[in-house]
Amino acid sequence: MAVVKPMTKAQIVDHLATKTSTTKKLTAQFLEELSSLAYKEAKKSFTLPGLGKLVVVNRKKRTGRNPSTGESMIIPAKKVLKFRIAKAAKDAVLPAKK
Repeated sequence: MAVVKPMTKAQIVDHLATKTSTTKKLTAQFLEELSSLAYKEAKKSFTLPGLGKLVVVNRKKRTGRNPSTGESMIIPAKKVLKFRIAKAAKDAVLPAKK
């Protein structure tokens, strides 16, 4: 079974530049600006139409187990960044259940 590797940034830039008839440099600048905008706006949630949404989620404190000693411990509450996939993207990648 062949291992399929994900596209690299250079491959993504090349593909988008070809599809949009723009230069690789302009396409790379666009991707960089999109990334920085997503990082900046993620605190109030950032949506990429058709792909999904970056959201900050408050995780409650919970009981866990130390893997090396096996003793119970409290894991403190914290904020985490999650990506919620859009339904359109999920349906495009995963076949619908019957």
